[in-house]
Amino acid sequence: MQTTVQDHGRMSYRAFGVPKSGPMDAGSARKANLLVGNPDFNPVLEFTLQGPVIELLGQGYIAVTGGVFDLKLNQQSIPQNQAIELKGKNKLAIGSAQLGCRGYIAVAGEWLLSPWLESCSTAPQNTAQLTPDSLIQKGSEISIKSMVRDLLEFDIPATSAPSGVIRILAGPEYHLIDTDSIKELFKTTFTISSQSNRMGYRLNAPLSRYQEPVDIISSAVVPGTIQLTNSGQLIILMADAQTTGGYPRIANVVSADLDVLGQMKPGDQIRFQLVSLKHVFQ
Repeated sequence: MQTTVQDHGRMSYRAFGVPKSGPMDAGSARKANLLVGNPDFNPVLEFTLQGPVIELLGQGYIAVTGGVFDLKLNQQSIPQNQAIELKGKNKLAIGSAQLGCRGYIAVAGEWLLSPWLESCSTAPQNTAQLTPDSLIQKGSEISIKSMVRDLLEFDIPATSAPSGVIRILAGPEYHLIDTDSIKELFKTTFTISSQSNRMGYRLNAPLSRYQEPVDIISSAVVPGTIQLTNSGQLIILMADAQTTGGYPRIANVVSADLDVLGQMKPGDQIRFQLVSLKHVFQ
């Protein structure tokens, strides 16, 4: 359905209006690379809801992490969260998501891709011009310089269902929002809208008590920023988010819970829990 190349993202270009990008579930991407002996910032393939069918030629290791998917290598089931050694010609087929939303494929070695601004992550805009190697389509090919490494042996816990409770910190405009709307924010169970993507998640069930919209000048935003639109709808900015926005930034999702959100899909429900930095670091 959507398969892209993602790495650590464009770390130092937000000041110039360039989104960071990178994996929606960064923890799972790092695990995949660690399993095959790659640096954790190495590129991986990120697939969404429905996995691809890939022909693998040569010798090396692969690993698949993230949500729970039906994996078949040459029509035989293989486990997730393990390094799998491959030789010769193989076909990896990945079915639809049984749990979660996104999966990650790491292949051991140096990925021979053309970076843009020091990253191979798919650019959110002008993809065909800026990162043509990184948007995977039928017939796409990636060359990888295989490397022999000593693999670490460690256990990765089985994937569990994403928690519906998302921890947030108060944002810059949190205290400008009326008390009734803030109360509604924490009493409401929100549903992720179908109008959601890697740039942001729109939530159904707007804050009905938000009657006097707060106006701000366009200000900096980051992945995890929660914006409150004039209609009372909430938008959670995600990995491909823009760098500035004009809606009140009422909260920010705790970084660790961005991985949880990255495994959620339209129709999933969430509730918000307000925490402080003291609670986050305990």
